[in-house]
Amino acid sequence: MTETAADPQGPLRAFVKRGDFFVGIDSDGCAFDTMEVKHKECFIPNIVRYYRLASVSRYVREVAEFINLYSSQRGLNRFPGLVATIDMLAERSEVIERRPRLPALTGLRSWLDRETKLANPALRAEASRTGDIDLALALEWSEAVNRSINDVVGEVPPFPFVRESLESLRGKADVMVVSATPGEALEREWTEHGLSPLVDLIAGQEMGSKKEHLTLATAGRYEKDHVLMVGDAPGDLSAARASGSLFYPIKPGFENESWRHFFEEGLPRFLNGTFAGAYMASQIAQFERLLPSTPPWKAG
Repeated sequence: MTETAADPQGPLRAFVKRGDFFVGIDSDGCAFDTMEVKHKECFIPNIVRYYRLASVSRYVREVAEFINLYSSQRGLNRFPGLVATIDMLAERSEVIERRPRLPALTGLRSWLDRETKLANPALRAEASRTGDIDLALALEWSEAVNRSINDVVGEVPPFPFVRESLESLRGKADVMVVSATPGEALEREWTEHGLSPLVDLIAGQEMGSKKEHLTLATAGRYEKDHVLMVGDAPGDLSAARASGSLFYPIKPGFENESWRHFFEEGLPRFLNGTFAGAYMASQIAQFERLLPSTPPWKAG
């Protein structure tokens, strides 16, 4: 169910249409309540450690939590999220006053400009090829994050009505996990809770962006309005729009209610053709109001 080493995106191009409908589902923060624990206990402590930011650790935490959990940038891939955190730190007066040595991340920024498969294998290959110290450190940090996740994150069940929704789709729609999380972690989490048999493919960060996941798996295979992305972040919405898919938001802070509503109303609407239009627009409007672009320390 994961990618092959020779062609990471091969499983997407070879995806076999079996049903008339397709549903892509994000994992962290969407199907599983794992975003908070991963960022607060795994990503952020390792930013402080590997980039030697103990002197401003309080602000690293505030900035990284806002960007990755509570803002319109929620759900960023880890590497753009790291860059965004450093950039926002550099703008905070409290940080400037303490004069920490913030990393320039020049090599990482350059890599992000030319790569779409933002995952450790691609980063490792590029770091080895170039000898870039920025890339080497970013890889060390990322690998440490994965070790922390393995140690810390476990026994986190899916949100209520995730399983019920997946079971109700059997025989009606093809289902794929569409995520920026490493494939190994996805396989472990979806298998741990017995959800792997309910999906046709698990696509992680090694297979490219979420837009690529959706486009490669669905283009030319399904009718218009028969492809739906379920996600909890603006990036999921952007991927849906870029690939021509419909979108149902799992609203941060209201995940249980969102999944219940999806199971009881959103999913039936999708299958009977009444999802697109006013109904979807109202769901997206509610979702976007929950994720501001201005952090609280700038909001007045």
